[in-house]
Amino acid sequence: MSSAATEIPGYVAGTWAIDPVHSEVGFSVRHMMVSKVRGKFEKVEGTFTTGADPLQSTVNATIDASSITTSHNDRDNHVRSEDFLHVEKHPTITFVSTGARPDGDDFLLEGNLTIKEVTRPVTLHLELNGFGPDPFGGTRAGFSAKGEISRKDFGVNFNGVIPGTNGAVVSDKVSLDLEIEGVLQQEQ
Repeated sequence: MSSAATEIPGYVAGTWAIDPVHSEVGFSVRHMMVSKVRGKFEKVEGTFTTGADPLQSTVNATIDASSITTSHNDRDNHVRSEDFLHVEKHPTITFVSTGARPDGDDFLLEGNLTIKEVTRPVTLHLELNGFGPDPFGGTRAGFSAKGEISRKDFGVNFNGVIPGTNGAVVSDKVSLDLEIEGVLQQEQ
């Protein structure tokens, strides 16, 4: 029986540091029931380990909750406040993987997401983008991931109601969209 790693072109097993300059943790929420607001967290750090068997790979990431940006200062400050993320009391968001399984040509990554000290299981649809050398003599790996969470599951409950409707100003559903690049760490 062949290893799943041999079926992934250029696959490299090892431990990778997330490159925050070339990684993005993005999200979108429906606003006023008619459009989407997109944003991202500008500060993410952590590691991922690609196992000899890709299904044994792991991820451990930390996001600086105060680094949120939606390209609108007033909105960003409101999301940082007690109404939403309460970053003074809860400065980080974390993700720790608990397992992976195949999903066609891609993978499903299971893990625990913690926001405002509330931890819930999350499934991310993971696409490996590739492995290769960088111009500095190192090796890079990248993946894309998508998922969806209920913000209320994490205690992010603030909402206004649109006058004359039962519609919410901000949807409960948050779509996640990640682009992660890592640098292979040398064995010590």
